[in-house]
Amino acid sequence: MDSSNSTEIAHDYPPFFKIYKDGRLERIAGIEIVPPSLDFKTGVESKDVVISPETGVSARLYIPKTTKESQKKLPLLVYFHGGGFCIETAFSPQYHNYLNSFVAEANVVAVSVEYRRAPEHPVPIAYDDSWAALKWVASHTDGKGPDEWLKNHADFESVFFAGDSAGANIAHHMGLRVGLDGLAGVKLDGIVLVHPYFWGKEPIGGEDTDAEKRGKVEVLWRYTCPATSGIDDPYINPGTDPKLGSLGCKRVLICIAEKDTLKDRGWYYSELLGKSGYTGVVEVMEAKGEDHVFHLMNSTCENSVALLKRIVSFINQGQA
Repeated sequence: MDSSNSTEIAHDYPPFFKIYKDGRLERIAGIEIVPPSLDFKTGVESKDVVISPETGVSARLYIPKTTKESQKKLPLLVYFHGGGFCIETAFSPQYHNYLNSFVAEANVVAVSVEYRRAPEHPVPIAYDDSWAALKWVASHTDGKGPDEWLKNHADFESVFFAGDSAGANIAHHMGLRVGLDGLAGVKLDGIVLVHPYFWGKEPIGGEDTDAEKRGKVEVLWRYTCPATSGIDDPYINPGTDPKLGSLGCKRVLICIAEKDTLKDRGWYYSELLGKSGYTGVVEVMEAKGEDHVFHLMNSTCENSVALLKRIVSFINQGQA
């Protein structure tokens, strides 16, 4: 192998990562982690659990302080972090802080899934790991399973999946798999897709038609999913998935941002569901003047607070 390849950059995605010609990925952002804790600001407590020692799949669990004051079971949120399938982690400071705030505001139990990332573990491994995590969660129904927090505090009749960017993509596919395969003991009430990472070969809406920019998205997708059929693969383009109408929940909330490159894909997804035979309710919320995952970059701004409250309202709808 040409030794120069080890230092020559093939693709640069500032400020997140670089891909070298030898196939190596240098992660620049999303590499910091923080331990679980008792968050003194919110009263939310967290801990880490290993789901599969063989694969290393794990999760961070969160419970609100109200669990100490009431025996009532709480809705269960399963969260999938973003990062293009290749950066970030469930243990990143921004996700840890976001889940603390979310759990406190929504009064839910949360499981934040730590799936394996590309390129070391190419897609669809992230989906397989996420499904393994969901089966582990489902093992706690009827008072069974190894984790006391889930057994004592989670209501498996009121379960939600959520994620941002690539995590929203995963949440969609997990919702689809529940609809197709079922998840014994778990009632999936709804899914929340925040700035979902979907794409396609043909530009839609106001998407950039610049071939170079669109090509960069395709290069990233092929890098994270080498076995893909292309940018119209159902993994990345739900418009090509004949099983889309099988989504296994009764409600969907799609959150988009006005300046996000992926905005039109979010709107398109809502239209696709309407044409697919899906019989549930689909809601869309657009944040004006904001860009991709703005709520993680600045969690206290007005639009971030409004986004959080909208998702919380969606989850708590119909709760006694």
